[in-house]
Amino acid sequence: MHHSTACYRVRLTKDHLVFSAGHFITYNGNICERLHGHNWRVAIELDGALDENGYVYDFIALRDAAQQVVHALDHRMLLPTEHPLIQVTWDDREVTARFEAKRWVFPREDCVLLPVANTTAELIARWIAEQLWQHISRHSAGTIAVLRVEVEENFGQWGACTLPCQPEPRPM
Repeated sequence: MHHSTACYRVRLTKDHLVFSAGHFITYNGNICERLHGHNWRVAIELDGALDENGYVYDFIALRDAAQQVVHALDHRMLLPTEHPLIQVTWDDREVTARFEAKRWVFPREDCVLLPVANTTAELIARWIAEQLWQHISRHSAGTIAVLRVEVEENFGQWGACTLPCQPEPRPM
């Protein structure tokens, strides 16, 4: 058996990798859900080569980075800033979201403004993956091939995003 082609993966999901947050999405063009919330749960996978310790990535470092990202979403209203029909405006004090005849106003500190087209589980997973990658890429020596984030918005309903991770090109 040839072992140099072995693939390695770490998976992290913890009871505390959860966040309670409100959102609403639009679907089928112009149908807008009522404002509601979920207890979202997050799972993270990293695929890659082993480092000198025999790790794909250190579990504790991954847990701590994930906890920071998830904590930033906890007890917040998640609003999309790139939605074609939901207009989100804000200043230091408050955030206003408008959709057709509806208008919602929230305290600024209660909101997370996400650069996504809709606050679906899939796009929230992408945002979390991008935030995590900023941390992971600073600490891994180009050994991570894939970062996958899964977000469960209701029991058994997961949205996921997989980011292929290219190592930084080495200077010649």
